Amino acid sequence: MTIDINCDMGEGMPNDAAIMPYISSANIACGYHAGNESIMRHTIDLCLKHTVAIGAHPGFDDKENFGRKPIQLSAEELYHLVYKQVAIIQALCKEKHTRLHHVKLHGALYNMAAKDRLISKIAAQAVKDIDPGLIFYGLSGSVTITEAKSVGLKTANEVFADRTYQPDGTLTPRSHHQALHQSTTDVVKQVAQLVKEKCVTTLTGEIISLKVDTICIHGDMPDALDFIQQISSNLFARGVQIEALS
Repeated sequence: MTIDINCDMGEGMPNDAAIMPYISSANIACGYHAGNESIMRHTIDLCLKHTVAIGAHPGFDDKENFGRKPIQLSAEELYHLVYKQVAIIQALCKEKHTRLHHVKLHGALYNMAAKDRLISKIAAQAVKDIDPGLIFYGLSGSVTITEAKSVGLKTANEVFADRTYQPDGTLTPRSHHQALHQSTTDVVKQVAQLVKEKCVTTLTGEIISLKVDTICIHGDMPDALDFIQQISSNLFARGVQIEALS
């Protein structure tokens, strides 16, 4: 059995190089919500060194709020926001004689898309117009997956190791004091449940089923390195290999 473990990278966090050996896919910030060209190049080099699939991680042009504040854009503005960022990473990949593997929206844009068909469709179309072979990562079971499929993209249902869930399958808002798991034990337990049982226990105690193609661990968490190391060892002990989607 295999599972893809993805992590948001190139956002100026100190653990990127240390985390890289334990993941199979990296979502690289494109310079809008975080990062810059130098960081992008360095992160791509790390991916190549550790045979990690390279993804673009476009978000709102808002470094002050780390792309986590909703911004209302016109359809044209949204299309170009996504297109330009994915194109930046794709061009850097071509310079390195490698290929871009996937795209995952960031922060508020990701969450808005998960609930808004039009946002998802516009973003997915921008990705397809760059490369129809790219995989579109989105919140498991959300309209992001449905709309990306509708434009002809391959999709990956994403679940989260370090976030808590609501009964409707959405993530607990970051404004909530229990939005994030704080202990390694809770994170490892949630990953094991997701991988083996394809379900998750919500913040209110319900158990809900989820489709699981890829699992995200956030690199900006204080204990991110410990989380990913323990996840990796626990999965290997259960006979699960960490491997990028094809």
